[in-house]
Amino acid sequence: MFRGQLLHSSAYRSPDAYRGQRIVVVGGGNSAVQIAVELAPLERVTLATRTVVRFTPQRILGRDIHFWTRLLGLERLPLGGRLRLQEINPVLDTGIYRHALSTGLLHSRPMFAVFSAEGVIWADGERERVDTVIFATGYRSNLDYLAELDVLDGAGRARHRAGVSLTTPGLAYVGLPAQRTFASATLRGVGDDAAYVVAHLRRYLRTLSLSPGGRPSHASPVKSVSQDR
Repeated sequence: MFRGQLLHSSAYRSPDAYRGQRIVVVGGGNSAVQIAVELAPLERVTLATRTVVRFTPQRILGRDIHFWTRLLGLERLPLGGRLRLQEINPVLDTGIYRHALSTGLLHSRPMFAVFSAEGVIWADGERERVDTVIFATGYRSNLDYLAELDVLDGAGRARHRAGVSLTTPGLAYVGLPAQRTFASATLRGVGDDAAYVVAHLRRYLRTLSLSPGGRPSHASPVKSVSQDR
């Protein structure tokens, strides 16, 4: 069993806590590369990835890429609910990340095969002592608390269309990856999705038969479930 420190990137705060350590950062996305480059000047760091890291310019024609994606409406393009966003989400770079890799400041190699007690064993059989492994592997939905409602598929994902439950009237979601658009799981996109599901829930409420007291005549709850990130 590995005797070093294992942590997710969500627990990483600053490089100071890792001075004097040998570190492996797992992942090929923005968080993995950013953390690895931040640590690299202090200690020897290896970026372990399953695929080659892909880069895209952070700035185009003097503007941040997010300016252009929003201006051109790319963030609002409809996406399928099963889309793997990491496959179309290269690392945004102003040049410093590629420079770190090309100059050897940051080392990158294919994902290690297994842990050893002292570190990791790489795919080529090399054994290396490692103090800390940081997993910058993203996040996934955790909707287990809804299991009793039978609203999840076999993989634990919400069964929905554009955030509206396919199984339970009055249940809606916001913040799910690729819920409606590329930006659905970001602060830029969640507001539009929230407005969409709220409009749907209002229409749903209007379809309910109201009693003289002004309340729904049957117990059909209206719920909105947000995805923590």
